[in-house]
Amino acid sequence: MSKPVVSIWGTPPGAESTATQAAPSDATWDLRNGTAWVFHNSSDQEHVKRPVILSDGFSPGATNVDLLYDGLENGAYPFVSTLRDSGFDVILLGFDDRSAAIHDNAEVAIECIMRTIADRTGSAPLTVGGFSMGGLVTRYALAKLERQRMQHETSTYLSYDTPHRGAWLPLGVQAFAHYVKDRWGGEGKPLYNLYSDLINSPAARQMLRWHLATGTDITLDVAAGQDQARTDFLDALERMGDWPQIPRLLGVSNGTGTGAGNNIPADTPALEFSGPTVAAQLRTQGRGSRTVARMREPEQAEITINTTGFPELDGAPGGLFPELLGGASNFGVAAMLANLLNGGTTQPTYNASTFVPTVSAVATGGIDDHDTLYSKVDADSSDLHDFLCATANEGHTVMTPELGEWIVTKLKEA
Repeated sequence: MSKPVVSIWGTPPGAESTATQAAPSDATWDLRNGTAWVFHNSSDQEHVKRPVILSDGFSPGATNVDLLYDGLENGAYPFVSTLRDSGFDVILLGFDDRSAAIHDNAEVAIECIMRTIADRTGSAPLTVGGFSMGGLVTRYALAKLERQRMQHETSTYLSYDTPHRGAWLPLGVQAFAHYVKDRWGGEGKPLYNLYSDLINSPAARQMLRWHLATGTDITLDVAAGQDQARTDFLDALERMGDWPQIPRLLGVSNGTGTGAGNNIPADTPALEFSGPTVAAQLRTQGRGSRTVARMREPEQAEITINTTGFPELDGAPGGLFPELLGGASNFGVAAMLANLLNGGTTQPTYNASTFVPTVSAVATGGIDDHDTLYSKVDADSSDLHDFLCATANEGHTVMTPELGEWIVTKLKEA
């Protein structure tokens, strides 16, 4: 899987995180609970002229601008330099805590927007958007500014594989992360805590369409499982007008728009292991009534996670869950934890699954229904004014020539 712009899991404790190069920004703006790094169109500039604000997405801890720039510039398509060569100034927006509540980080985005307007020479309108959760942060920020009758001077909003209708993390992976923390985590065990803590962070609770808070027995119906934090966020977004009304709304998806999935079969073991410390089977999501996880310590009662009425989400068209260092994705992260506990070398049968279904990224439908997930995208039903879906399902927030060139073309047309 290619290099993503946003690495969901961040860098594990004790692991080194290196970018190809340091981000060559021309200016740095210190914001309350965040930072903006400015890349001028030309070296002789002191102020922005045609600003494009791009927000970081969900991950633990603070934004690492070198890694953010690396994902944007040094993958398959040099997005930042192409924007600059096209006459734009690029502003990368980062947060002190990328797992904080979306509406809290929206305040950082608002400050960045106002700082940009104050710094700008001329009257060129802004482009404002973000990657993954960053698209929700900036969507909320622009809508709130309009609600407050404040001028954001933004003509284009842009979202890149943003979970407008919710993100998917397999329930078995969520449950196993909590199961591990509850039994083997705690003080001095950061790796055993990290994934459970991240799943239970404010932003994850708001983004995930279905959320589990613990690794205990549960049967979850498709209509249930939405965390109260998500309900509260969606209600707050609705009060702000749901979407900003002034800008043109653009979006892209790292998933296909044809209805073609990623060939991960439903109701199939994705990870299965047995060891001296823990045994488990995590299955891909199937329809009907299914058991998606079984977990057991020696001589202890088995824990089961059951679902009713869910669609086949793991194989749905959409951006695939990003990989951690070493190549582990969502089921792969569960395997990594299991191997740490058991001293084993178990490999998952399926490492990744869909994270942001296409219909969520382009805001054409909910992700609760199987037929909606696997149907050709209906452009007329989208909340966006224009969007592009990838030709093939690819990694979440991977910057590709296909998507990058489309965005640059649209911005140049404005």
